[in-house]
Amino acid sequence: MNLFEVYSLFPVNIVRGKGCKVWDESGQEYLDLYGGHAVISIGHAHPHYVEAVSRQVATLGFYSNSVINRLQQNFAERLGKASGYDDYSFFMINSGAEANENALKLASFHTGRSRVLSLRKAFHGRTSLAVEVTDNPKIIAPINANNHVTYLPWNDLEAAKAELSKGDVAALIIEGIQGVGGIQVPTDEYMQGLREACTANGTVMILDEIQCGYGRSGKFFAHQYNGVRPDLITVAKGIANGLPCGGLLIGPMFKPVAGQLGTTFGGNHLACAAATAVLDVIEQERLVENAAAVGEYLLKELKGIKGPKEVRGRGLMIGMEFEEPIKELRKRLLFEKHIFTGVSGTNVIRLLPPLCLSKAQADRFLESYSEVLE
Repeated sequence: MNLFEVYSLFPVNIVRGKGCKVWDESGQEYLDLYGGHAVISIGHAHPHYVEAVSRQVATLGFYSNSVINRLQQNFAERLGKASGYDDYSFFMINSGAEANENALKLASFHTGRSRVLSLRKAFHGRTSLAVEVTDNPKIIAPINANNHVTYLPWNDLEAAKAELSKGDVAALIIEGIQGVGGIQVPTDEYMQGLREACTANGTVMILDEIQCGYGRSGKFFAHQYNGVRPDLITVAKGIANGLPCGGLLIGPMFKPVAGQLGTTFGGNHLACAAATAVLDVIEQERLVENAAAVGEYLLKELKGIKGPKEVRGRGLMIGMEFEEPIKELRKRLLFEKHIFTGVSGTNVIRLLPPLCLSKAQADRFLESYSEVLE
């Protein structure tokens, strides 16, 4: 049996990682500035993480949600304190798409409405509801095209207010910083205006922090730069450093209904142990602060390098937009300089390294990047 080939693969087989570095099967070392789509938050093979996951899987890797799991409650309490949302509830699932799926359902249950607002160039996942609010017709199958989603222009508050004032919108879903859309950062005025308009019109505000959250922006959640508190917050990617895990932070306005939401694998013992170990390392090694400091340095230096049309982002979530396609530039960084980077669309280089990236490693990238541009 062959694999179903849906990915465009680089001819590199990565077999080992440590911190912000990975190695292929030939022993070639690479600097990882993509972290597997922002999943590797604390670095590859962190010893505390390895020990915690190994200990848990040797004890109990899984049992169903039909019994008490103290690890879930302990993790929820830790996450609440770390994020500043200790008055919210937490529901654990397996992925970012599932987190958004459940957030949209919960909003619809709560309001009794079915219409949703999303943003142009948004990406929220590939499952049924999540793909509907993703602005990419190529991945929306006919069975998903239910036409109850309206896409709004980015940072256009008046357009959002006009739709919200119709009074029929269950939820507005927005990324704290658009990732796949090209590292687009919202303004404070826009986010605060959305919050006010959602409240005034009885619409649930959902913040998708799957890629930009968990310290990546230099704050625990990217929307905390804007001074807003959403009703629902979705998380995944960096939450468990590679083990499948996602979650939904649920505001006090929502009351649980038995059986309304559910999951088989979500919140299993192994995922909880991994997620708790990630929080341990984030706090002990001050990785949110590191993301802010190294990210600020990288942004400043990148803006001084001639070549890209624009450099934007926050913390260790950075995009360099070019006038022309960057496919060859990215390949040269990988095969000549041995540095992994990401891409948004055809002309944006996307940096999403582990939050432990050092200034020296940032300098290595800056030097290599400058040489390739020259």
